[in-house]
Amino acid sequence: MNLVQRVRETASAQPEKTAYHFAGKDTSYAEFDQSVARFAAALEGLGVGRGDNVAMLLGNTPHFLITLYATMRLGATAVPVNPIYSPDEISYILQDSDAKAVVALEQLLPLVEAASVRLPAIESYVICETTGETAAKVTELSEVARSKTRLFSHLITTSTAAAMPVDPDENETAVILYTSGTTGRPKGAMLTHKNLYSNAADVGEYLGFSSEDRVVATLPVFHVFALTVVVNAPLVKGATILLVPRFSPGDVFQTIREQKATIFAGVPTMYNFMYQYPEASREDFETIRLAISGGSSLPVALLENFEEKFQVKISEGYGLSEASPVTTFNPLDRERVPGSIGTSILNVENKIVDELGEEVPVGQVGELIVRGDNVMKGYYKMPEETAAALRNGWLYTGDLARQDEDGYFYIVDRKKDLIIVGGYNVYPREVEEVLFQHRDLVEAAVLGVPDPDFGEEVLAYVVKKEGSAVTEHDLLDFCAKRLAKYKVPKHIEFLDELPKNTTGKILRRSLRDQVKS
Repeated sequence: MNLVQRVRETASAQPEKTAYHFAGKDTSYAEFDQSVARFAAALEGLGVGRGDNVAMLLGNTPHFLITLYATMRLGATAVPVNPIYSPDEISYILQDSDAKAVVALEQLLPLVEAASVRLPAIESYVICETTGETAAKVTELSEVARSKTRLFSHLITTSTAAAMPVDPDENETAVILYTSGTTGRPKGAMLTHKNLYSNAADVGEYLGFSSEDRVVATLPVFHVFALTVVVNAPLVKGATILLVPRFSPGDVFQTIREQKATIFAGVPTMYNFMYQYPEASREDFETIRLAISGGSSLPVALLENFEEKFQVKISEGYGLSEASPVTTFNPLDRERVPGSIGTSILNVENKIVDELGEEVPVGQVGELIVRGDNVMKGYYKMPEETAAALRNGWLYTGDLARQDEDGYFYIVDRKKDLIIVGGYNVYPREVEEVLFQHRDLVEAAVLGVPDPDFGEEVLAYVVKKEGSAVTEHDLLDFCAKRLAKYKVPKHIEFLDELPKNTTGKILRRSLRDQVKS
């Protein structure tokens, strides 16, 4: 079984069931499957076949869903790319991934113009219209770019559902997901049909997804967390996806109310913005039976405040691109443990090891490693990096964690983010948790900076609530009462906002760059 086959089954068994809702319109599973078949035929007509790579520079619209499943239907490989990356970042991924075709938003036409010269190996560009001026803009491209460019709407309306679905081997690459690049050039994690289907099915089963669920998709769907939790898992279960083009608390609350959503998935930043939204009330979440958090650690203070305000339990989990991505979630049939990423999901093993790869005792901090059908086959064209990440059947995550006697895991921090002050380990998350307890702060991020006497010192960046008069002295005193002396920040910097990527994850690298400058 693979994702495409599963959608075809649902389209056959429940053709009228709504697959997704977007911009006031419901699309049934039968209509979705028909669009996938038509666009697959269109791609085939452009020369895309089994084993070719198709880059997708798309957001939370039906274009993404159709392109993803049409590409997999052909046995080709989808390469989702963040459409708001810089031209240099996009060009790097297009070149590194050996993309044969690109499906992109209308706003990226200037990139198409440049890439038609810089990246001659790309044979076709398909542009997804967002305004009524798209066709006219295409005519303004250079002759070379124009000759390679087609309109999505034209292709899908003029194609027939003639492309027969390929039955790929489960170990063939279905998607190449490029890591966020927070530590340098991004690496392309090759995820197979088996990886994606198993993780979607296991997440759906573990969290009790059903065909009656209506899942809010406001997380960027090109990101691995959203790809599995709010796209593939709902489609595997025959549920309905509620596509929200971009995140705003008001739009999310409106969608939940109007569409009677039952599942919401977000990252900590989203939960923070929704909690701070002045017009929000518990009625805005009354139809939600399951709230999910991932992407980065959810501060316990925020979790408890959100749950109290909206009367909903948040199940926090953990994952990474290389694991398709989910490896743990707080279970629904047992006590949820605040601050924990939960227990291993179905068919996935997690354990904590030392530098020699030996499992450490319960409660001791070590590196989290993962094994299961969800683990990638490797990094695209990077054998050395693959060998470093995949050892003896296990994926080494680079995350420091511990496990308690009940089997619950806790992320301590990224291995690379560990701060060592005079020989003592300081985990940024521990300091951030304390700062989040202060009633005048909205956000906090902690990192280590060089110190001539102690090797490193702790530096905190914070965003305070509007109108707050809290000072650095106030916050240092607050921390000193709750942390060991060596863990207390040496300095606290106030910012209007913290730098984040499109999924809301705080970019520590950008903060480090501020320190250097």
